[in-house]
Amino acid sequence: MKKKPISIIGMPLDLGQGRRGVDMGPSAIRYALAQQMLIDLGYEVEDLGDLHVPSPESIKIGDPHLKYLDAIRHVNEELANTVSEVVTKGRFPLVFGGDHSMAIGTVAGVAKHYRRLGLIWFDAHGDLNTGETSPSGNIHGMSLAISLGLGHSDLVQIGGFAPKVLPEHTVIIGARELDLGERQLIRELGIKVFTMHEIDRIGMAKVMEEAITIASNGTDGVHLSLDLDGLDPNDCPGVGTPVPGGMTYRESHLAMEMLAESKILTSAEFVEVNPILDRENHTAQVAVALMGSVFGKKVL
Repeated sequence: MKKKPISIIGMPLDLGQGRRGVDMGPSAIRYALAQQMLIDLGYEVEDLGDLHVPSPESIKIGDPHLKYLDAIRHVNEELANTVSEVVTKGRFPLVFGGDHSMAIGTVAGVAKHYRRLGLIWFDAHGDLNTGETSPSGNIHGMSLAISLGLGHSDLVQIGGFAPKVLPEHTVIIGARELDLGERQLIRELGIKVFTMHEIDRIGMAKVMEEAITIASNGTDGVHLSLDLDGLDPNDCPGVGTPVPGGMTYRESHLAMEMLAESKILTSAEFVEVNPILDRENHTAQVAVALMGSVFGKKVL
């Protein structure tokens, strides 16, 4: 990857899911020396600090099918503007989270500049629910659907346009827990999903070859949205919605190394690091290690 200067943005958002602690994810990732690792790789790095997010205790949940809708819309609008400013300056936006509802803002900010945006979504879940299909009402399970133009208009229209990405440019990798409505939507839209079955059967190298082809075919940029629960809980215990049987540490590194070699990424976010549920900041350390592979770190 060309050493474009990097701007780190912290998004301490925990309104989109039901387990507290993920708001401390950006601090945990910083504590794992993310910035120094990138500097050691030869990048010029600035840290823009954390955006302000209200605490759940200070606001009302509102609609139980779309919990904290107004606050999540507001903070994602701010995130979209911040990401857009970073891209305007010719820098690479790297966002630390925070629950996965933050992808609504990250993708919106990037898509303003890359109108044919490709999207690679590493996650145990589909995040393809809407207020009508979500079993929980937690918006972190709706963020990909919203980026595809499906869901509540207040979220879909962040940035003033929709959709942000198209199904044919979107790839989900590592899925192993999908709700009924998500499975139906995947079939209807034709989204390419590499479940753990495909990873086990054909291997991560083949999966990534196909994913890179899909996300880069006819697009002018590719965003990486990596939820740490895509990895197996044995490797990443500090996540709010762990699902057994996930990607291994080494499989995940191979995926990031292949993305680095492809030179297609224009932006990235690492989300759902929850230090309260972690062991000695291990999950944040894994996140930083994977960032290293994304930005070109090699053994030899």
